[in-house]
Amino acid sequence: MKRIFYILVIVLSLGLLSGCSPDSGGETNVTQNGYQWTVKNIELIVPANAGGDTDFNARTMAKYFEEITGVKMIVTNMAGAGGSVATSHVKESKPNGEIMLFSHIGQLVVNEVSGLTDYGYKDFDIVSIPAVDKGSVFVINKDLNVNSMKELIEKSKDKEIIYGSEFGSTTQLQGLVLEDTTGINLKIIDSGNAAERITELLGGRIDITSIPYGTIQDYIQTGDLIAIGQLSGEGNDLIKNVETLKEQGYDYDMEKPYILAYPEGIEEELLKETEKVIEEIIKDENYKKELETTYKQPVDYYNREDAVELLENILTEYSKYEDMLR
Repeated sequence: MKRIFYILVIVLSLGLLSGCSPDSGGETNVTQNGYQWTVKNIELIVPANAGGDTDFNARTMAKYFEEITGVKMIVTNMAGAGGSVATSHVKESKPNGEIMLFSHIGQLVVNEVSGLTDYGYKDFDIVSIPAVDKGSVFVINKDLNVNSMKELIEKSKDKEIIYGSEFGSTTQLQGLVLEDTTGINLKIIDSGNAAERITELLGGRIDITSIPYGTIQDYIQTGDLIAIGQLSGEGNDLIKNVETLKEQGYDYDMEKPYILAYPEGIEEELLKETEKVIEEIIKDENYKKELETTYKQPVDYYNREDAVELLENILTEYSKYEDMLR
């Protein structure tokens, strides 16, 4: 009888201990600055390799997130299948606040339009658009001997211009829209991720690609590569040396919003608290300086409501190119 009693005591004790665990989603963990969290760690899944613009934005945000909340944000790079490995992993995870996704419209809009996935941003709980890539440019090899989009379009009348992209991704769509809006004669090929496209461009195996300015600014300074147009319609004052395509007379405007999301079904209170943290981050001058210095990227932000509206508009616009992407 005593033995049964002792067993019951042990079982009840273990149950109480597990119920008090800070990572269990039980009691609220009150952290610094008054923010409240039910977890001590959050795994931030990034559908890209380390070192690129998406990874940079995710890690920079994660650093300031930790400073504000005291919650450790662990970045996990999960590249593969155009980002669908990462997005499907988060989509199928439990909405308990322990896992989040930091991606961009390539994985949550373009992949759905291209048919790479049968889901999109609507299948997640969007927190916000914490940042926007306003620094991407069309860049060419110096050996083409042109200095503007107009000159490149003229050259394409006699020579097919090879555009390096990553099939099914934002870069492929950017090339398709460039053809559509300017009439340039492009041969769009799959040249891999950003690092691989830079290598192909420097080696002369492709003529042009789109890429964040911060990634290739050293090559621009040495003259090995030439930036011939900003993709952002409104223009980025941090790279005034490169005209927008709109300034050159072409109706082209393609920015790349980054997206922060939870698996669908997250508690509304946690969603709101996370949104508050991001709003706090974007006000930090050190955060602003990091974005501007590293990627020539000005701070930009859309709250949850505005983010969902923007993504809906982008999905509608990009759906026009569905047949070309598939």
